[in-house]
Amino acid sequence: MSFSSEALPINTATGGQQQRGGFAGFTSKHKKPIFIFLSSLVLVAAVIGVATAVTGKSRDHSHDQNVASLEASTHALIRSACSSTRFPELCVSALVSTPLSASITTQKDVIEASINKTILAVEGTYFKVLKLAAQRDLTPREKTALHDCLENVDETLDELRETYEDLRVYPAKRSLSEQAEDLKILLSAAMTNQESCLDGFSHDDADKKVKKALEKGVTHVRDMCSNALAMICNMTNTDIANEKNERRLVEENITGDEGSSSSFPSWLSAGDRRLLQAASSVTPDVTVAADGSGNYRTVAAAVAAAPEKSSKRYVIRIKAGVYRENVEIPKKKTNLMFVGDDRKTTIITGSRNVADGSTTFKSATVAVVGTGFLARDVTFQNTAGASKHQAVALRVGSDHSAFYRCDVLAYQDSLYVHSLRQFFRSCFIAGTVDFIFGNAAVVFQDCDIHARRPNSGQGNMVTAQGRDDPNENTGIVIQNCRIGATSDLLPVRTSVKTFLGRPWRQYSRTVIMKTDISDVIRPEGWSPWSGNFALDTLYYAEYQNTGAGAGTGGRVKWKGFKVITSASEANQFTAGNFVSGNSWLRSTGFPFSLTM
Repeated sequence: MSFSSEALPINTATGGQQQRGGFAGFTSKHKKPIFIFLSSLVLVAAVIGVATAVTGKSRDHSHDQNVASLEASTHALIRSACSSTRFPELCVSALVSTPLSASITTQKDVIEASINKTILAVEGTYFKVLKLAAQRDLTPREKTALHDCLENVDETLDELRETYEDLRVYPAKRSLSEQAEDLKILLSAAMTNQESCLDGFSHDDADKKVKKALEKGVTHVRDMCSNALAMICNMTNTDIANEKNERRLVEENITGDEGSSSSFPSWLSAGDRRLLQAASSVTPDVTVAADGSGNYRTVAAAVAAAPEKSSKRYVIRIKAGVYRENVEIPKKKTNLMFVGDDRKTTIITGSRNVADGSTTFKSATVAVVGTGFLARDVTFQNTAGASKHQAVALRVGSDHSAFYRCDVLAYQDSLYVHSLRQFFRSCFIAGTVDFIFGNAAVVFQDCDIHARRPNSGQGNMVTAQGRDDPNENTGIVIQNCRIGATSDLLPVRTSVKTFLGRPWRQYSRTVIMKTDISDVIRPEGWSPWSGNFALDTLYYAEYQNTGAGAGTGGRVKWKGFKVITSASEANQFTAGNFVSGNSWLRSTGFPFSLTM
């Protein structure tokens, strides 16, 4: 209630001026009633004030209770989601302190918040690497290794952001299983990048100081990626189990250029299938010719001039010739395709190697990162030789990449199947130590995989798979291939120990099925890495192989090795399932089989 001065009568005896110390406009006979009235008002106001204060305190208390209840509920949800991870304490501590925690109401929210926190951690690693790279007392290899780290950090950020965006629309209209595999392979690649960063500092003692400065932060990022991956597996596996209509494999019979009938995974479009299988020459966008008869003299120049982030196939024809260069296809160069005249005559060759100061990662003659890369009728070669140790001919970290009728030739570490999803068909791969290695989800079909003659005292390992987490959907699958020996090894094969593989990481996974295995392979089949490392946690399996070296009676007795007897178990490692081939192989134009 308020009072207006217009309602109060003016005392004319005072010349219209209000008196100080009294109530202006009132005579003495009015003072007592007004005093009683105003006293009543003061009392009412006091009561209202007290009531308001009490109500306010009550409301504040109620609000605090609601906030506390919400926080308790959120923290309980976080702890529940984190319970499925390998590092639950890290998972919880990374989330409960973040402002985002108040908006977390579902399991998916927890995963999204976890990925956001991981992105921040990766950004911290990036600045740490930059700071280290600014030091003046670095060796050439340390500089190269730090450059590798920057590249891997950059890839990790892209993969985490893509995971986050894919999660926001989960579940999408496409099948849950396909989307789940996309999420898992992205986080698997992000984890692999952290290992690749540290691997660059493992070649000699001089690298250890820089490695130690990076190791804590890089390991922290890897563990956070592992936690997000575990939560995604828990969520998607449950959702897929509840899905009424399971995804069905779709096969399409296509007659290849050699007259055979083959099935193609759906991630290869009809247009790309035609490019890969075309009996006649493919019309290229540009041509590389060493003799100057094309648009470019070098492959690297043609790649540099190619469009960035292309959604259309961009074909680079490489005419017959020997191209002595190192070529990198960066992530911005998407949907590129190399088409050689013939793999015996179109050769890209280099000789970078660890013995001369490179890192394994950087030694690759050709390194592919851009999504959707295809190659046909090309040889990738590293001529450093057995004495130069790690020397990669081809490194692939390109999702949905495929190679048809290509040769990959080197000695130690010939083919680095680094990460993401890959497919090799009718290729020839040769080497000595760990000559197919990495942590991609990769399938080899109808390939010739041959061990070479190594240095004296060395043995051969066909594979060294790098899966480091039980939730990663990665591994090496060799299907309907031929494992044998090159002509220089054949005469001495009984004196050189050659194995199907050894475990590079804790959860190494390699499956060989329906493949002809020659007597170059030792009866025990597989070799340990060091002592008992990973022998209980790896997954090495063989299924319906043939040939003199295929007998399983003398195979290793490790807990992680098994002979598959069930067709349904073997089927999970076919292209249709293992590399989600049903959704992308069709676009490549290469022949392939989705099933066994």
